[in-house]
Amino acid sequence: MSADTQKLEYQEEKKQSVLEWLLSQEKGLLRYPLELAVCFLSLSLSIYHLFVAYAGSLEAHAFRSTHLAFVMILCFLLRPLGRKKWTDPKNAWFGVDLLCALLTLAVQVYTLWDLEAFIFRRGDLNQLDIWAGTVMLILLLEATRRAVGWAMVIIAGFFILQTAFSDHFVGIFYGPPSSWFTMIDYLFMRENGIYSIPLMVMATYIFLFILFGAILVRSGAGRFFINVALALTGSKVGGPAKASVVSSCLMASVSGSAVANVVTTGSFTIPLMKRIGYRDYFAGAVEACASSGGQIMPPVMGAAAFVIAEFLNVPYLKVAIAGIFPALIYFFSIFVMVHFEARRRNLPTISATELPNFKEEVKRGGHLFISIAIIIVLLIIGYTPMFAAFWAIVSILVLSFLRPETRMSPVGLLSALEEGARMAVSVSVACAAAGIIIGCVFVSGLGLKFTNLIVSLAGGILPIALILTMIASLILGMGLTTTAVYITLAALVIPALTKMGVVPIAAHLFAFYFGLVSAITPPVALASFAAAGISGSNPMQTGFHSLRLGIAKYILPFVFVYAPGMVFVGSWDKIVLSIVGGFAGIYALTVTTEGWCISKVGWPVRILMALCALLFFAPGLKLAASGLNLNMPYWLTHLLAWILLIGFTLTHRARYRKSIKEAPA
Repeated sequence: MSADTQKLEYQEEKKQSVLEWLLSQEKGLLRYPLELAVCFLSLSLSIYHLFVAYAGSLEAHAFRSTHLAFVMILCFLLRPLGRKKWTDPKNAWFGVDLLCALLTLAVQVYTLWDLEAFIFRRGDLNQLDIWAGTVMLILLLEATRRAVGWAMVIIAGFFILQTAFSDHFVGIFYGPPSSWFTMIDYLFMRENGIYSIPLMVMATYIFLFILFGAILVRSGAGRFFINVALALTGSKVGGPAKASVVSSCLMASVSGSAVANVVTTGSFTIPLMKRIGYRDYFAGAVEACASSGGQIMPPVMGAAAFVIAEFLNVPYLKVAIAGIFPALIYFFSIFVMVHFEARRRNLPTISATELPNFKEEVKRGGHLFISIAIIIVLLIIGYTPMFAAFWAIVSILVLSFLRPETRMSPVGLLSALEEGARMAVSVSVACAAAGIIIGCVFVSGLGLKFTNLIVSLAGGILPIALILTMIASLILGMGLTTTAVYITLAALVIPALTKMGVVPIAAHLFAFYFGLVSAITPPVALASFAAAGISGSNPMQTGFHSLRLGIAKYILPFVFVYAPGMVFVGSWDKIVLSIVGGFAGIYALTVTTEGWCISKVGWPVRILMALCALLFFAPGLKLAASGLNLNMPYWLTHLLAWILLIGFTLTHRARYRKSIKEAPA
């Protein structure tokens, strides 16, 4: 490898885990009791999940409550009161943190002390059950405030109050109140509230995939993904931006975290994009949009995808298959936009001699892809996500030893297990808090009322119902995680969409997509703000540019509601037309938004391309005029769209060539 190549080679930031930090200290480990406790709890949680994945699931309540107890204790230690960082010197508030952790442990011991008797008391609670459940609710809300934020606490608190005091509310929130006895019975004693589907999915599937991602990154996968992306696209027009799209697609598909992916890949790709001439806010927006796409990219989609599978009662593989082409179309749209931007600004390319060598990179780290292939194969065969994740973790441990560059030491492996557990804290707490909402909606019957309200407000008109759902998602997304937004909508809004005829998986994916666009939607665009910090651009400017670059994520949910073939629902001819039309329609939409193709495009043509995109996305048009009903079949709308797109492309290319010939020498 040449010296120039070495300059461009991605170097992963070596951050010490708590374990590595402890081992580097010379004063003795007992001098750091808090760090030791965090390290021990994190490793114990990861090993506990690996053991359960290997030996088989425990009793549902015991398994889920033990997971949550571990997570909440870690939350109280890692997100302290009165200190900016948990590693800062302890103050008087540390006593409160310790009390919360000990109370969480006490409730869990009470639950497991005589589990069989605890379960048989459902519906016939004693006073200790009510007190334990009340304490657990308070502790969970406090953990939610620390890990997720006030927005989730306020929403969960509202549903608790509404369920307990329904007779003091108005409108759809009015109803017969529920006793505290009933609420604790459903929220704490049963698997209908805190320990319902969201926490079950988190404890059973998602945690293992988080561990898999942490171990994969520790093996050097981040460097490998970026170097491969640079080798493939770096020398092309807009190469660094295209490398950002490709590497972020690869990296975020296993990490599932938009902000983490921005920091991991963006620290290298953003400066490289700026170096060849991309504007700082554009470079940040590209990285933010590409990184946020990881949550929709199979095989390891975001946490909410596993929850979707449970709500629909279908294998996770079906959700992953449904999501693959919308995700590819999304990344395709960003890819095209960065190409158009590079052409418009006439940006230079990077010499191939400065870039990593593709063959060398594949030789050095290509074997890591086998672990991802194992996940796909096991899911296709029919094994559960838990089984697939466990053996993927085992495989990456074995595969990492095949090359010196990816080989992990025992300390490195334990550090990955520790980091994975800490990464899961906020997601687990959010899932448990979302369970409060589900339980309250179940007890109060609010879900049915909300469904009827949406149908009534929409007047039976599906587009209005979809827009209302979109607005609700965007508002909720400003303060909640993707999973929390999706679960809230699944309980309140999705039944209304399915009642109006939307295919169930399309309805769930609709809410899922709009639950995650908050990462690039101002005023709360965390991925965009993180990218702005690296690019040195204005955060809001980067956020609004991210919104434009990520327009496909706002359009696609409407497309697969009206054209469910894109998510593999319907006959094969419609599936093929929907997928091919999706790529073509997004291309036409990109021409509309960018005002560029081979050269500058005027507004008349941009409007024409917008119409072309609409024809691709529409599953057939229904027109009515003067009592004459005209139904345009699916294939005809696509034929008209292709005529417009091909005609535009040929005409524009001919004019561009003519202008080049007539240009003065």
